[in-house]
Amino acid sequence: MSPSVGVVIPTRGDRPDQLRAATCAALAQDYPGSVEIVIVVDGGDPSRVAGQVADLLAGRSPAVRGETPPPERGVRVLANRFTPGLPGARNTGIAALGTDLVAFCDDDDRWLPGKVDAQVAAVEAVPGAEFASCAIEVEYGSRRVPRLAGTCRVTREQLVRSRMVMVHSSTFLFRRGALWVDESAPGGQNEDWDLALRAAGRHPIVHVDRPLVRVRWGGSMYATRWADRIAGLEWMLARHPDLAVDPRGAARIYGQLAFHHAALGRRREAGRWAWRAFTARRGEPRAPIALAVALGLVPAQAVLSRLHHHGHGI
Repeated sequence: MSPSVGVVIPTRGDRPDQLRAATCAALAQDYPGSVEIVIVVDGGDPSRVAGQVADLLAGRSPAVRGETPPPERGVRVLANRFTPGLPGARNTGIAALGTDLVAFCDDDDRWLPGKVDAQVAAVEAVPGAEFASCAIEVEYGSRRVPRLAGTCRVTREQLVRSRMVMVHSSTFLFRRGALWVDESAPGGQNEDWDLALRAAGRHPIVHVDRPLVRVRWGGSMYATRWADRIAGLEWMLARHPDLAVDPRGAARIYGQLAFHHAALGRRREAGRWAWRAFTARRGEPRAPIALAVALGLVPAQAVLSRLHHHGHGI
């Protein structure tokens, strides 16, 4: 029999159209096994979200373009009962499930057809495998850019050297009970990278290198919560000391810290981190970008918009 799959969709309940699209796409997966969906409401009104889901399942919600009507599959709506924030919401979902496998999907992302079937098959084909990811399609405005890894296995060493954006939380599928999200992540920042690093440290991540998840950029405040992003990177450096060992990986993080400080107008801190990025790797492009932002030559948001247009982040 095919393993059962539980889907955790965290939400604040403030973007019902996107939540409906994410839920429909998960329900419409052509997978022969059991699929159960848990929508975890963090800080919002669970009863209001439950009403939206009930309308969706009863066919009273507006049609989601490109999706077929959802089959009869279980959907539950729960309140986050752990630490407020994204990590606690995800752990609430994991704890509520009794399935063989757990998958994550953010409420503003969307699974593409065949996602679950391909990942389950890939995990089942590799002895000892616990965790899977897949390539993504970045959607920013009207533009869509595929991001591939160029490999069918992702190691911890690769994730130390590069964040690998395609190893995205909405692609995660893993064996229930193997891993939990660390709720100490400040502001919920980098909890997914931390989870992937820990998973890859146990066994290489099985990666299906074709775009099976559409990731929407530009609609979340996470990207511009500069102080939280700084705290999240400092948390990662303290939690995973090997991130500072690989010169390329260290320079990337230092360059990001320089950029985030620059976005907050902290010129001295931006300069200090830019210098560390430069000394770790002279070709690190984030260092001069951060200095340009710190000097007021270009707004931080303009840099992000340009990068997002090409399917990249800072």
